[in-house]
Amino acid sequence: MFPASENFYVVWRARLNAASLLRDENDRPPERLLQAVWLHQRLRRDQLKTMDGKTVRIFHPGFASAEGGPDFRGAVIQFGDDAPRSGDVEVDLLPGNWRAHGHDHNPNFQNVLLHVVWEKLGVPPLRGGADPDRLKAELQTRPPILPLCDALDAPVAELALWLEDETPGSFPDNLRGQCCVPLQELDETQLTGLLREAAEARFQAKAAHFRARAQVAGWEQSLWEGLFRALGYKHNSWPMQHLAETRSRLACGADSAFELQARLFGVSGLLPPELPPAAGGNKYLRRIWDCWWRERDEFSDCILPRAAWKFHGLRPANHPQRRLALAARWLADGDLVQRLERWCAEELPDKAAPGALRKIFEVERDEFWSWHWTFRSARMRKPQPLLGDARVTDLALNVVLPWLWTRAGEGRNRKLQRALERRYFAWPPAQDNAVLRLARWRLLEPGRNRLWQNAAIQQGLMQITQDFCARSNAVCADCRFPELVGGWERQRG
Repeated sequence: MFPASENFYVVWRARLNAASLLRDENDRPPERLLQAVWLHQRLRRDQLKTMDGKTVRIFHPGFASAEGGPDFRGAVIQFGDDAPRSGDVEVDLLPGNWRAHGHDHNPNFQNVLLHVVWEKLGVPPLRGGADPDRLKAELQTRPPILPLCDALDAPVAELALWLEDETPGSFPDNLRGQCCVPLQELDETQLTGLLREAAEARFQAKAAHFRARAQVAGWEQSLWEGLFRALGYKHNSWPMQHLAETRSRLACGADSAFELQARLFGVSGLLPPELPPAAGGNKYLRRIWDCWWRERDEFSDCILPRAAWKFHGLRPANHPQRRLALAARWLADGDLVQRLERWCAEELPDKAAPGALRKIFEVERDEFWSWHWTFRSARMRKPQPLLGDARVTDLALNVVLPWLWTRAGEGRNRKLQRALERRYFAWPPAQDNAVLRLARWRLLEPGRNRLWQNAAIQQGLMQITQDFCARSNAVCADCRFPELVGGWERQRG
């Protein structure tokens, strides 16, 4: 079902990306691909160094900016042994573009912490000659330069197939996409087939991410990083990734879920540096702080700055403090990975698989977090589960199924891969969101809502939005998706 050679959508998309790559000068990747590499941190993150030799730790890559100015806002970065700083990141192909593009005189770029480039190519030419003192002085007046050409975690051609901005542009309410007409000409079976192929492309991209990371860090570590990122949701995935990267160290010697909670809260930077007087009535916070205070010096080198976290617009149930409490319970389990592997191998009816997976991720009632959203929130009248059905679906689609599938592929177990593919396409729908609602309205005529009673079909629609809508604008300038639809219909029809 999943071999790329049999998937028209995947083959057509690969050809389009390859052609796009070859159009760039000197075989350099397009700048938009470099931006996507940075956004998704497809890097050997423990080996990053600036051109002047300082180590770089990325606590948060920042948020992609669509308003001009630097490419990413609000990044959190540490250089060498300095304290982490928050600021902007600019992405260019060459170091000399900083001056060539006028960034050195543009006040919008004065908060740039890091200039990310593809290749070194020496240093930018100097005004007034090549005197070494002038060179040193000019480099001191611009942000540090981080070249990425030797820091990727996979070949450029592989990254080009899936790394793109995740967020579609904003479309006016009175304008449908140009693809709406050719999509209307597909009957329901044809449309479902196209969306299934797009869903396969999305699944393969996630699996490739796990495969690349497993080659560096191992299979179990790649799974934990995926689970932590999923708990971080959209805005806090990178702080959670950083915590996952220190998992082995944090778990070493921890005797209970409570001790793991204390360490995660402390290293996350979400505990107050000193216990406030008002916390006297909060016995749980008092115990957590006392436990962390004894170990704080041991973990001082990996504590995240609080600025790495985003809180605005979060639902209370998604607050990172509550998510970390759940992660600590999973880490304390000790058998979570093995139970996921048994779930994978078990012959379950498709309808029973989601419920069985939820039981694996469910935890016992927590003394504090089943009754509170945050450290400071009032006690709820009724306990709330730490994990809901919507989050189980997200974990299945984005982490568990692609991780198990690519691992089975490494073992050449095609039978197991086919069973996992069947579960993927039978999974009940995920929670609706603004991206899906806009994509349905933008691409399709009303009346086809029955299609969305399936999570994989939702994934396919999101992949099309990422591959095409995110690259175009409100009037679909230069969008080639209608061409893909026509080619798909001719081949499959």
